[in-house]
Amino acid sequence: MTRTVFRGGSVFDGSGADPSPADVTVEDGRIVDVGTGLDGDEAIDATGQTILPGLFDCHVHVVMDSVDVWRITNRPYSLRYYVAAQSLRATLAAGIASIRDAGGADLGIKEAVATGMIPGPRMQISLAMLSQTGGHGDDWYPSGAIVPLLAATPGVPNAIVDGPEEMRRKVRELRRMGADVVKVATSGGVLSARSNPAHAHFRPAELEMLVEEATAAGMFVMAHAQATDGIKNAVRAGIRSIEHGVFLDEEAIDLMLDRGTWLVPTLVAPLGVIEAAEAGAAIPQNVLDKSRANMEVHQTAFRAALAAGVRIAMGTDSGVTPHGRNLRELGLMAGLGMKPGAVLHAATRSAAELLGVADRRGSIEPGKDADLVIVDGDPYAFETLRERIASVWIGGGRVA
Repeated sequence: MTRTVFRGGSVFDGSGADPSPADVTVEDGRIVDVGTGLDGDEAIDATGQTILPGLFDCHVHVVMDSVDVWRITNRPYSLRYYVAAQSLRATLAAGIASIRDAGGADLGIKEAVATGMIPGPRMQISLAMLSQTGGHGDDWYPSGAIVPLLAATPGVPNAIVDGPEEMRRKVRELRRMGADVVKVATSGGVLSARSNPAHAHFRPAELEMLVEEATAAGMFVMAHAQATDGIKNAVRAGIRSIEHGVFLDEEAIDLMLDRGTWLVPTLVAPLGVIEAAEAGAAIPQNVLDKSRANMEVHQTAFRAALAAGVRIAMGTDSGVTPHGRNLRELGLMAGLGMKPGAVLHAATRSAAELLGVADRRGSIEPGKDADLVIVDGDPYAFETLRERIASVWIGGGRVA
C-alpha cells in the first residue's frame, strides 16, 4: 500500500487544542501516524497550510435549493435528484466530509454517494420529519390545498402521525426504508405557514414511544424544537439533539445539561429565509415575519447555552440557505462568543460524537478514517475560510 505524508503544515487534530506543526501519514484510507519528520512513499507539501479533520454539517436538506414553495411545486418530480447531486458537490467543495440530512434525501441518494456514482460527503439520512396534524411538517393551506416543501415519494414516506401507535408504526417504516436517524418536530416552525414556532407539538407519550422504537432499532432521534415546552418535552423523552433551540430557557438548558442533550443551533437558517425573500422568492409574509422575530431570541438562546456548557454541534439547515456556504455558520458561532477552537471542535469531534461516529471520524489520530481538509492560512479566520480551502480528502482519496 502507498503511504502518503502531508508534510510541512500545521494540524488541528480535533482535540480542542490549537493547530500546531505536524505531518500526517495516510495509508489504505486511514491515518497511520501524526508527528514531525514523517516519511512516506508520496509527499504532499502542506507548507503554509493547516490540516483539519473532515468537517461535519449535522443538519442539511440536499434535495432543497430553495424555500420558494411555488417554484418547487412547478418543478418536474425527478429534478430533485439532480438538485441533490448539485448540492452534494457544493457541500463537499466547502470542506464538509460528513452530513446528516434532516429530511428529503432517500436511500438511493445515499447509496449513489456511497458507491461513487456521484461525489458527495458521507451521509446519514432521516428521510422525513415526523409531524403531528397541523404541525411543522403539515403542508395544508386554508384553501384546502396541500402544497409540500418536501413531498413524499416512493422512497420518502408521508410523515404525519398522531398518537403513540401511529408513531411506533412510522418509526418502523422509516427504518425499513433506510433511515439512519429519526427526525421529529416537537414544535411549530418558520417555514410552515400554519404553525407557531412558540407552540409545542406531540404529547410526552408520543415522544416516549418514538424514542423507545428508535432505540430498539439502533437509531438516534433529532428534534426540530423551537418552542420552550417542545424543547423540554424532547429532552425529557430522551431525544439526542435539539435542532434550532430558538426559545431555550434556563430550565431547558439545565435539562439538556443533565441529560447530555446536544444543541445544533443552525444560526444561519433565518438569514437564509430573509435573504431569499430579498432576492425575490415568493415567501409568505407570515413566514418572513417569523424569521425576523426569531433571530434575536435565537442568538440570545445560543449565548445562554454556550455559557452554560451545553454540548454544541455544527449544523446549518442548508437548503434553506445555499449549499456550499455552510461555513457561514462558523463565523456566526464565533461572533456570538464561541472560541475559535471550540467552533472547529463543534464542526469536527463534537459533530462526530453526536452522529455516533467518533470512533472513526472527527479527529486526526492514528486509526481514524483519512477524511481531511487542507486550508490555506489561518483556519480561525472563518469569514474567508471557504475561499481558502485547498483540497478535501475522504478515505485518503482527494475528492475536491
